[in-house]
Amino acid sequence: MGADLEPGTLLAAYRAGVFPMPAGKGRMAWWSPDPRGIIPLDGLRVSRSLRRSCARYAIRVNSAFDQVIAACGDKRRPGAWIDKDIKAAYTRLHELGWAHSVEAWDDEGRLAGGLYGVAIGGLFAGESMFHRRTDASKVALVALVEQLRGAGAALLDVQWATDHLASLGAIGISRPYYFQLLSVALERPQPAPFGGTRSPD
Repeated sequence: MGADLEPGTLLAAYRAGVFPMPAGKGRMAWWSPDPRGIIPLDGLRVSRSLRRSCARYAIRVNSAFDQVIAACGDKRRPGAWIDKDIKAAYTRLHELGWAHSVEAWDDEGRLAGGLYGVAIGGLFAGESMFHRRTDASKVALVALVEQLRGAGAALLDVQWATDHLASLGAIGISRPYYFQLLSVALERPQPAPFGGTRSPD
């Protein structure tokens, strides 16, 4: 419990396999679930209907980060947990080149869904996703996985393997195994869509 949300604190936490999530008003908790949810980059499940949905949206990266995190933090959403401190902290990480959004846009140029997370080396730590139109967040996830695979990333962390994410291929792995995968991922260069070949130092 506690600590701050400064960029250095957040990056050190992800490198240590930990992430923040508020635990009540004014209290910040740091989590390292066991089992840990990941989506194997070769294990994403894309149904026929989802594949058809992929053709209906245009994908952009980092063109509307503020809109994505605001939508993810909409207090009207069930289980909303993204507060103003989280928004400010991850917006700062985005400005510094560490936090990124993947967005699905409809044919009228409206933001239909998306996700955001943190990229360090070959790790992408997904934080949250949202949709305003059918399958839009899933389409953003498909695009993310395709980009990570193409760039040689090693690990897509989704924190918990919820039923929704499990339907897309997420699995739960033990904490020790997660740390093994994390160690490998942190040694890789950051994928081009998320900052070129910058080292994770």
